[in-house]
Amino acid sequence: MIDYKSRLHSIIPGGAHTYSRGDDQFPSNAPSILERGEGAFVYSPDGQKYLDYGMGLRSVNIGYGNKEVADACYNEIIKGNNLTRASVTELKAAELMSELIPSIEMVKFAKHGSTVTSAAVKLARAYTGKKYIALPYEQPFFSFDDWFIGSTVMNKGVLNETSLFTLKFHYNDINSLNELFEKYDGQIAGVILEAATTLKPCDSNCDSKIKCKDCPQNSLNFLHQVQNSCKKNQAVFILDEMITGFRWHLQGAQTFYNIQPDLCTFGKAMANGFAVAALGGKAEIMKLGSILSEGEERVFLTSTTHGAEMSALGAFIKTVEILKRDNVISHFWTYGTKLMDGMNDIAESLGIKSNFVVEGYPCSPGYVTKDLQEKNSLAYRTLFAQEMIKNGVIMPYLAISYSHQDSELNQTLEAVSNSLKVVSQALENGIQEYLKSPIIKPVFRKYN
Repeated sequence: MIDYKSRLHSIIPGGAHTYSRGDDQFPSNAPSILERGEGAFVYSPDGQKYLDYGMGLRSVNIGYGNKEVADACYNEIIKGNNLTRASVTELKAAELMSELIPSIEMVKFAKHGSTVTSAAVKLARAYTGKKYIALPYEQPFFSFDDWFIGSTVMNKGVLNETSLFTLKFHYNDINSLNELFEKYDGQIAGVILEAATTLKPCDSNCDSKIKCKDCPQNSLNFLHQVQNSCKKNQAVFILDEMITGFRWHLQGAQTFYNIQPDLCTFGKAMANGFAVAALGGKAEIMKLGSILSEGEERVFLTSTTHGAEMSALGAFIKTVEILKRDNVISHFWTYGTKLMDGMNDIAESLGIKSNFVVEGYPCSPGYVTKDLQEKNSLAYRTLFAQEMIKNGVIMPYLAISYSHQDSELNQTLEAVSNSLKVVSQALENGIQEYLKSPIIKPVFRKYN
């Protein structure tokens, strides 16, 4: 048998090009390497087939190997892919992004999220003349650049000074943000946050069956409070839509929640797995990166050779076409509701609903595993993931695609039923007898 794991780690630091794909994020019976994907399935080099809920770290929202998207990409490649001046495809993609997302008046493309979030921070500082950036403790990743990584426990190699200007508050606690505005009066350039993950920006009376865009209490939620605080304190409101974009709503979570950020960033599911990220927002802020305002001091915003690569932008344009034509976002909500209800019903039938629950939004749900003391448990999360792989399903989290249909749902729920039976037994008899893998670890930790 080929030892892919050793080969990977001998040549690639961490064994993959993002830590979320690392061995420490999966049980030991997960395939260490994959060869291809098709629809909602992935295949290892030895021919094993798995139903996948990782979906390219949430970047694949239609399905692996979609021919329409691949053909659109190929058609751009044979046009030259990367030209000496701006391309027609680049212009079309920028105009599409502006037409689609209400808050975007100007846009810059890049290849990954860190580039555009860091550019947004730079713009906020340039626009306001202030130096501090605030972000939530509860949201784990915004950029691999020093301004963010220096504020985490993984700050080795980063100058301590770079993180002194990154402040943190608690999501869903507007007082914690307002306290920062008071403490650093007139010094906070911007606030950057994700719209939501599994934490809702609503109060305890929120009914998750009501979509926020239709909720009469919409204007009272945390995101609106942040928007108002930013406006009051003349700070730039930056919404990171890496995860929520092209999943919550076709026009972004900002439309779903009825907010209008000053700047916003997108990536992941923009192009069904192809590398595209975007920074967009108000023209008065974005134009600081322009070259036409003669005599004004310049801001070196983003400047990337491959940022507007035609192949990926062609994939983006086609992906949006499919999302509109096939009502894909609605499918995420419908499938996700069935998946959440089915998984929670299984847990309840086994008497472990206090130890396993699927929560959050149906378009992007998350599962939580707890021990006998009902405390979050990575050990039981590892056990569940281990058993799911035994049953042919890779489920590090729950990223839904349009390729997840009724047959995939049935396969998933059967695997969940089998896996939760083992979890139930482990809760009763002790996990040591059942867990055959090292416990998965948080990406952000001080030591290996």
